[in-house]
Amino acid sequence: MGFRVVLACDSAGVEYRDAIKADLAKDPRVDEVIDVGVEAGDNTAYAHPAVAGARKIAAGEADRGIFVCGTGMGVAISANKVPGIRASVAHDSFSVERLVKSNNGQVLTLGQRVIGVELARRLASEFLDYTFDESSPSAPKVEAISSYEKPEQA
Repeated sequence: MGFRVVLACDSAGVEYRDAIKADLAKDPRVDEVIDVGVEAGDNTAYAHPAVAGARKIAAGEADRGIFVCGTGMGVAISANKVPGIRASVAHDSFSVERLVKSNNGQVLTLGQRVIGVELARRLASEFLDYTFDESSPSAPKVEAISSYEKPEQA
């Protein structure tokens, strides 16, 4: 079974989202592309599409997310507000690998004003190459991250 990938962007990320969306539509590793917006000219704050996309992952409606804004930081911060989501900006191959293999990250965020479109497309593709190994030395570290999402006991 292939990935269900949710895409989200603000008006500063539409061009890259569209390029990545076209690539994913042809990628045999992808079964479904879910686009939660926005379209060119829509000035919706990046928090809204990022949280909408992250909620789809948290609800089990998508497996991975690729979110784009001007820097990638705003959509990452927003997505991380959703319990269970681990999102990070990454602008190089090693960071994309470690996002998944070390942190079990489900959301890659990219900055359209930071990197070129060809690099963004490459990183989006590489993001689907990796899986998290639940028996790896990183598993307890990811559990430590997740433990902070649980309510504190009195």
